[in-house]
Amino acid sequence: MNQKLPILTLLFLSVFSFLQGQDLHYSQFYNAPLTINPALTGIFNGDQRISGSIRDQWRSVPVPWFTVTLGYDQKFYPKKKKGSFFGAGIHFNYDRQGDSNLSLSNLNLSGSYNLVVNRNNVITLGLLAGYSFRGFDTQNLTWDKQWNGTQFVQGADSGENFNFTRINFFESAAGLNYRFQMSSRTKVDLGIGAWHLLEPNVAFYSTDDISLPRRFSAYAIGGFKLVDKLDLQLDVLYQFQGPYDELLFGGYLQYYLNTKRGRQTTLRVGAGYRTSQAFYPKVALKFNEIFVAFSYDIDLSNFDQHTSGRGGPEIHVQYIITHVKPLGLFKVCPIF
Repeated sequence: MNQKLPILTLLFLSVFSFLQGQDLHYSQFYNAPLTINPALTGIFNGDQRISGSIRDQWRSVPVPWFTVTLGYDQKFYPKKKKGSFFGAGIHFNYDRQGDSNLSLSNLNLSGSYNLVVNRNNVITLGLLAGYSFRGFDTQNLTWDKQWNGTQFVQGADSGENFNFTRINFFESAAGLNYRFQMSSRTKVDLGIGAWHLLEPNVAFYSTDDISLPRRFSAYAIGGFKLVDKLDLQLDVLYQFQGPYDELLFGGYLQYYLNTKRGRQTTLRVGAGYRTSQAFYPKVALKFNEIFVAFSYDIDLSNFDQHTSGRGGPEIHVQYIITHVKPLGLFKVCPIF
């Protein structure tokens, strides 16, 4: 058996991981809206939203990804101007990838201006600014110079001298969202978002200038009331960054188990597919203001015999607070 092949494979996967990395992505992207468009800040049924997301992917190969997102956003209603409102939010992201433990941590502030055209139409402009830290750990990496021709020598000089193992950069994003809403259960969101507007330098060598390519996203999310106790949601997202792109599409049925005030309960069951050859069944439960969703990516590619049929779980939790509006505040849109 050729012992050099596994080492070179690990080397390739590790180096690819920390040189390229990837932006945050979720299969249930509509449950982590501020990762695809800052214009979705404040776009929800309620006044304040607390959310959390976890994704754990590729545990069966040497390049696992682990992602966490925590966020808070809310609406602000102007006292005098009733044809618009504002949204503001803060969210923290943490992402770790591969043998190198390539990590990304960032804290972002987002804001949105929402123009209520009429009862059924809202146009939103969103902006985001934040600060990011990216780094990696060389302890678990292997290098070609540590192969002496017959065996791998642990601890041998790698021949690599990085100027930095930690860097930081400014994050920026902008987006537009259009919502058409007939009722609280029938609505459509269409939007586009752009990230890394300033294309910051993310090189770990001081002599290099490696710009982080802009990432663009376009999506459509539609919810439709079918009958009194049954809704349908359809969703699609297309993203591209440099030479890489990804398409996700899916849907679910939502059944109203209980419609009594104070005990409102809904169950969602559905599935989705991403063009990187992954199928993901998904289920969610909502009880009053508490929402929990789960999905599991099932890998269908031939990336590795040990990963076939495997992927990773994804969990989203949300808690939404709704305040009683003063009598003088006229609600011009069903969701607000």
